[in-house]
Amino acid sequence: MQDESGRPGPVTVFETIPLRTPVREIYRRLGWRSGQTELPEERRQEVDRHIRDAESLIRLRGAARRIPIRRRDTGQTILPGGEVLESGKLSRLLTGCPEILLMAATAGGDIVAAASRETTAGNATRGVVLDAAASEITDAALDWIVAWFNRMLLREGRRLLSKRYSPGYGDLVLESQRVLFDLLELDRIGVSLTNHSLLMPEKSVIALTGILPGTEPGYER
Repeated sequence: MQDESGRPGPVTVFETIPLRTPVREIYRRLGWRSGQTELPEERRQEVDRHIRDAESLIRLRGAARRIPIRRRDTGQTILPGGEVLESGKLSRLLTGCPEILLMAATAGGDIVAAASRETTAGNATRGVVLDAAASEITDAALDWIVAWFNRMLLREGRRLLSKRYSPGYGDLVLESQRVLFDLLELDRIGVSLTNHSLLMPEKSVIALTGILPGTEPGYER
């Protein structure tokens, strides 16, 4: 439920995230598209085997938190603790939203180490597939978190925007990641932040979206 005091809600930690592996999206990231790219059966079996290996190496974990918006100005979104997110596009996206949902997911360190090890050893195909699988599965974990919160928000007559925003994209600078990292307490899921505001393990991602009143479908923002 929303905290009516205007304070941020608690961090929700997901120690496991059960989801179906997005095989089609992994193939698309690898440059293969159904009906457009011909892939020999032997190569397909090889890729599928690497994807299964990636599944065994990935340990998905996540975190999310509802944060009220204290004020939204042109080019700025200001949070209850005085944190400022400098982004005109984000500010426009959040029009009409009294809250945001911060979220993050990580694939863990084992898959990153394995992909690097295989590439260094000259097993380029395997390394690339492991890397692509980790990226797509981590992104799918954010989709899972969004769906989980939408079910909870439905009880309050609220819903999430269809789009989400991440530091380092558009005009939201990567350094914003430091504020969001602290608000999400990502050390609780084994994620750290470098001096250059990069998340570690590498296959970790932070995103945010707006929470709107109303449950009407088809909202395009």
